[in-house]
Amino acid sequence: MIVAAGSGVRAGGTVPKQFAVVAGRPMLVHAVAALQAHPAITDMIVIVASDQVTLAREVLADLNDVVTIVIGGTTRRDSVANGLVHLNDADRVLIHDAARPFVPASVIGAVVDALSTCDAAIPVMAVVDTLARGESEDGATWLGDVVPRDALYRVQTPQGFRVGPLRAAHAAWPGDEEATDDGQMVRRLGGRVAFVQGDPMLDKVTHSDDFAAAEARAPRETRTAMGFDVHRLETGEELWLGGIRIPHDKGLSGHSDADVALHALTDALLGTIAAGDIGTHFPPSDPQWKGADSAQFLQHAARLIADKGGRIGFVDLTIMCEAPKIGPHRGAMTARIAELLHLTPDRVSIKATTTERLGFTGRGEGIAAQAVATITVPTSSSGAQG
Repeated sequence: MIVAAGSGVRAGGTVPKQFAVVAGRPMLVHAVAALQAHPAITDMIVIVASDQVTLAREVLADLNDVVTIVIGGTTRRDSVANGLVHLNDADRVLIHDAARPFVPASVIGAVVDALSTCDAAIPVMAVVDTLARGESEDGATWLGDVVPRDALYRVQTPQGFRVGPLRAAHAAWPGDEEATDDGQMVRRLGGRVAFVQGDPMLDKVTHSDDFAAAEARAPRETRTAMGFDVHRLETGEELWLGGIRIPHDKGLSGHSDADVALHALTDALLGTIAAGDIGTHFPPSDPQWKGADSAQFLQHAARLIADKGGRIGFVDLTIMCEAPKIGPHRGAMTARIAELLHLTPDRVSIKATTTERLGFTGRGEGIAAQAVATITVPTSSSGAQG
């Protein structure tokens, strides 16, 4: 059960924070995907406000077959109570806050395992910073007494419960008193609530500044892909290579500007996200791409990566030709590609080689290019790596 009915006003933004994008996906989607991927989870309930149902269905479109959407109440306790109605015959439930998007599988497993010997289990982190009370005087706040931290813990979610004690705790809780979480409710009714080891990945996103920290700790994987392209050299054509125009007695022939270097690099980038090849996105049969600047192809591939929360780390390009000489133009090519991909020049490698006068490049009939790109993207399920 994921509680996602809050307004998220403290986080700012144009949508409630649970729908804000972190590492390429809304926080709610990260949480749902991580929990759904764990083998102990059989059913999912997402609790949202009444005016968020449509948005929830949109962002969870790929997961709708495993998610039941429930309308929440005016408080967190009311929302959980609404969710309990939909548990049917379940005997154990995890309750999680959507504002904690990254859920390690190890924590899910520890909470579930602990329920075999107790009524509830919650992940916690020991407090390591010095804690002190503040004392107000003369309109300012001053250092007060230090608070012993030995027995203090930061409480996280997902929290696990046996359904019977949880239902009883909700039924017995005073209607005029709010609870910050369900663990304290079960404890007040006499239930035993176990601690399991939490994880910094579960830190909550509350304020606008927390989004940058969440982005930084998002689980990511590295991907590398290769691209290759060839174009014929012909008299009367302009020679565009690596995003710049190079004076030469021949130019590359193709439907666009035939920049073989940018084409190879575009294919390498598309390959990192399994998005097909350059012809898939810019068919040579389409007249709108006749004579087109290949820079837009490269930028399109970069945008697709960014849309998935990906970051381009490094690109490496090898140009194969007898002429022209690439060395005098290497700096300009590097600067142009770095500009197009929003990289620093030290993340763009350009090399050149000949084929010892062998083959079509050796005979000066064409130019070939090979590219390798390395990116990082959020893992497909943030709970998959434990």
